[in-house]
Amino acid sequence: MSVLEQFKLADFESASSRIRSHVRQTPLLKAKTLFQNPLPNGQLFLKLENLQPTGSFKIRGAMNTLSILNEKEKKRGLITASGGNHGLAVAYAAFMAKVPSLIFLPTTTPKQKIDKLHSWGAKTSITGEVWDESNEAALQAAKKNKMTYVHPFADARVIQGQGTIALEVIKSVPELDTLVVAVGGGGLIAGVAAAAKSIKPNIQVIGVEPVGAPTHFNSRAAGKVIKLNKIDTQAGTLAPKKTETLNFELIQKHVDHLILVDDISMQKAAEWLWFEFGVAAELSGAASIAALSDKVFDTRAGNICSIICGSGTDGIT
Repeated sequence: MSVLEQFKLADFESASSRIRSHVRQTPLLKAKTLFQNPLPNGQLFLKLENLQPTGSFKIRGAMNTLSILNEKEKKRGLITASGGNHGLAVAYAAFMAKVPSLIFLPTTTPKQKIDKLHSWGAKTSITGEVWDESNEAALQAAKKNKMTYVHPFADARVIQGQGTIALEVIKSVPELDTLVVAVGGGGLIAGVAAAAKSIKPNIQVIGVEPVGAPTHFNSRAAGKVIKLNKIDTQAGTLAPKKTETLNFELIQKHVDHLILVDDISMQKAAEWLWFEFGVAAELSGAASIAALSDKVFDTRAGNICSIICGSGTDGIT
C-alpha cells in the first residue's frame, strides 16, 4: 500500500471514532456578511477550531496519534517541536495519558502559550529562531532520551486526525462548495483536503499562506519540496522553512489553489472576527478570512467554509 492510500474516507472515519470523546465538535457559525459585504451567491461558514480545549485544531492529530501508540511508546514520554499549537496539543495528550512531555519551541513563541504548556506539566526548551531549528533539536533529544517523537504535520496519524474537521463540516453543510484553509507545515490542509475530496470530489479546496512564508506556494511552483531562505511573518504557526514530501504530495493531489496574504490582511481579519463575533483568533487563525477579504479568489462560488484554526490575541489591537 502506498503512503497516500492511508488517506481514504474510512481512515478519517476511524480517526473520528477514536478521538470523539477527547475533542469538541466545534461550532459552525454562519456569517451573513464578510466585512459588511454579503457573498453574492452563497453563505459563509466559520468552523471555530479555536474553541478546542488546546485552542486549535492540533488536538485532533495529537489525540489520534496517542490513541494509536502502544503502552511502551506512551511511557517513554512524548516529544515534539512546535510554533506553539502542536506543542499544546501534544502536552495535553501527554497530560491525559499521565506521561511526560518535552516541547521544543522557537524564540517567537508567545509567552502565554509557554505558560499554558507548563500548566499541563510539559517541559519546554526554547531553541532556534524558527520551527525548523527547534525541530532539529527535538529529533536529537528524542533519540538521546528515547522519547516518542510526534511530528506536527508529516505523520499519517496526525493528518488523519486533522482531516476529521472536513467530515464534520460537510455533514453539517452537504451543499458546501469551497473550503479555505490556512497552511503552515501542511498537516491541516492535507487532511482536510483529502477527507473532503473523498466525500465530494468536486469541492474546491484553497490553501492560504503568508507572503513572508510561502513554503508550499514556492514548492508547488518548483514542482518539488524546497526550503525557504528566510521567514518574514508574524504568523509564527504558519512559518516552517520547509515542508515534507508526504504533505507536498497530498497537497499537490487534493488542493486546488494556494494563495498568499500579508500580515496586515491577517491583522484586519482577526480584528473583524473579534469585533463582529467575539472570536479571538491569532493571525494564523484569521488567514483564511484574510484571503476572502482580499478577494484573491472568486468568492461568488457558492457556500464557503473558512476554518478558524487557532485562538490568540496577537491579531487584536
